[in-house]
Amino acid sequence: MTATQATSQAESLTRAAVTPRRRNRRARRASVWRWVGIVVVAVAFLFPLFWMLMSSFKTSLDITDPSAMFSFEPTTRNYERVLDEQNFGRFIGNSLVVGLVSTGLSLVLAVPAAYAMSRFQMHRSSGMLLLARVIPGVSLLVPWYFVFSRMGTVGTFLPLFLSHMFVTLPLITWILLSFFDGVPVELEEAGRVDGLTNIGVFWRIALPLAVPGIATASILAFVFSWNNFMFALVLSGEATRTLPVAIFNFIAYSSIDWGGLMAASVVITLPVIVIALLTQRYIVSGLTAGATKG
Repeated sequence: MTATQATSQAESLTRAAVTPRRRNRRARRASVWRWVGIVVVAVAFLFPLFWMLMSSFKTSLDITDPSAMFSFEPTTRNYERVLDEQNFGRFIGNSLVVGLVSTGLSLVLAVPAAYAMSRFQMHRSSGMLLLARVIPGVSLLVPWYFVFSRMGTVGTFLPLFLSHMFVTLPLITWILLSFFDGVPVELEEAGRVDGLTNIGVFWRIALPLAVPGIATASILAFVFSWNNFMFALVLSGEATRTLPVAIFNFIAYSSIDWGGLMAASVVITLPVIVIALLTQRYIVSGLTAGATKG
């Protein structure tokens, strides 16, 4: 081996040893920047919730005082007013009733509708479901109010159930459509060979396989009903007022009870956060499974 060849071989070995180190440094830098981005996004999204929770233990004077942002004497007076004086327990019950009933009724109609659309290849027609998400809800409030007022039902739960179903029904149908598309037709044909009727195939084969999608759609529909403000503001009454509307009790003509407003906001937000934390795995897996099937 000549000296030139030996030198060239040594340089090649040196480059081969340096390349992995460079890749490792690039990977570490990319990982660091990725974590920096995650932290920045997390702080941007979580800080308003942290500020709301912290302000719920302040007096209205401390909330408006920049110097008392982190240095203040905590008080539970705001929660006492919300839960006792303002009787928010009744509003929580109303929100639960509206959310559970509207979601349940939507499931009864949306599950067989999604199955029929999937099996009869009505995917073009299913695109019409998205119109409910495109049409602004405020454009329907006046017709709804006119119809329900002529029926004498404004201020009852019926208008709230039907108005919420206007959004939750197409939402559940659209989510479940991809799940039923993912159910193998061969399983249903085997069930028919074993003597099952069409209803039996749906009830005993297709429906159990779509349980993850049903759970995902139900959670999303309930969260929508829980947070909805516009429909309840116009169509509810004193006895059927829900939490997003009841929060206006802390907003007066000449002043705002910031402490009570923050405590009421925590009461409204906390159940949604708990549901999201407990069911996030099912929501993510359900949405991704429905998106990749078919």
